[in-house]
Amino acid sequence: MTGTPLRVIVIGAGTGGMALAHGLRRAGFDVAVHERDRTRSAGLHGYRVGIGPDGSRALKRLLPPELYETFKATCARPPRHFVMLTERLRSSIELPVRPAVDEESGERSVSRMTLRQVLFTGMEDVVHFDRTFTHYEKLPDGRVTAHFEDGSQDTGDLLVAADGVGSRVRRQYLPHARVEDARIVSIAAKLPITPESRALLPEHVREGIGLVLGPKGGTCILHTMEFPWDREGRVKDGIGGNDADLVEQWPGLLFDNTRDYINWGFWASTDKFPPDVMKRSGQELIDLVLEMTPGWHPDLRELFRLGDPSTCFPINIRTSVPVPQWPTTNITLLGDAIHTMTPGQGVGANTALRDAALLTRNLTAFRDGRLGLHDAIRDYETKMIRYGFEAVLASKKQTGGDQPIHKPYVGRLALAGLRSYFFVASRVPSMKQRMADAMHTYRGGDRDDDVPPGPIPGQ
Repeated sequence: MTGTPLRVIVIGAGTGGMALAHGLRRAGFDVAVHERDRTRSAGLHGYRVGIGPDGSRALKRLLPPELYETFKATCARPPRHFVMLTERLRSSIELPVRPAVDEESGERSVSRMTLRQVLFTGMEDVVHFDRTFTHYEKLPDGRVTAHFEDGSQDTGDLLVAADGVGSRVRRQYLPHARVEDARIVSIAAKLPITPESRALLPEHVREGIGLVLGPKGGTCILHTMEFPWDREGRVKDGIGGNDADLVEQWPGLLFDNTRDYINWGFWASTDKFPPDVMKRSGQELIDLVLEMTPGWHPDLRELFRLGDPSTCFPINIRTSVPVPQWPTTNITLLGDAIHTMTPGQGVGANTALRDAALLTRNLTAFRDGRLGLHDAIRDYETKMIRYGFEAVLASKKQTGGDQPIHKPYVGRLALAGLRSYFFVASRVPSMKQRMADAMHTYRGGDRDDDVPPGPIPGQ
């Protein structure tokens, strides 16, 4: 590529879009991100994102080195265990989360708000807030113009849809690419970590992730998030060295209200919820979860009761319907804009980051004259469609309202079968190890990745 740098317009300042913007700017591209939120601190973004090896690998390649170090310093304490429990808080199986052997191989926990602030750091001249995309227009010279509700517009050589599950770009570009209900509703809330709330958690859940499998398909995830700063935003005692310096100097903390918390999320098939669940207030949702869990352990019910109503909201889980590869143009998509998935495998954000790293790598090859622009995008889409839709289907199989565990009578047998399997696996070391290895591998721990090691060439 010679002359004027390729101009890339990114619609959406979520995890994937911002990671892509960092990578492209470092590679010398002219990039602009348009975000519908009015400010960098808008929205409810305080819940956990699990960043596995795929995500860490991508972030290391895309972010400036000092910002990647800030990302690591602002993560919560990493989980040490993944614990499956009954609704009476009896452990079915406890799997160790494989410790990191290097900075890319471990499992990290980060608040969505914190990750958002990290990705906005140093990008004030790139991100344009309060820009709601309406449509794009292809120009005679081959470029593309994005139009926004406020009457503004932006023209570039490549348009990237990173605008999430309701992507307006996708609706115009690929109207046949549908998103459907997964027939699952989830209710999530947070509560501060205090000595009293911490005591309500089983020991290994305090240091990891708990997954409660209850009757009628009722399921609950429990995350414990502890950060390097206290409730006043000061670096905690015991946090020293470079991490302390990075947290103290990080400007994003000014916009981040994240403090130590327990996050719970309860879900079941849609037919178990009242028709007006999506319209209920935070307190009404907490009361509903309590109504739906009468036989659950008192400590779990107390965690539900202590949920902060202002943080409680419902989610109608949706999932993409895979489509065949489409003809390549100078419009492409990443993350939830093309492969929305249920939280069953916990890889949505990691897959979006993988997209961003792969697209940056291919556009860098175009910059260096090793690929034409069409070939660079085509290769990206071929690989992204394969691994993205594989993750969609695997996640739906894990968390979908049509799974046997949600059925009236079969569900009891399915739950009993799962518990029996976990009982045996917990007592057979080889089975338990295979489960732990599979969890690590699926999140990219042993992947022969599409993106080679090291920084993006030319950075």
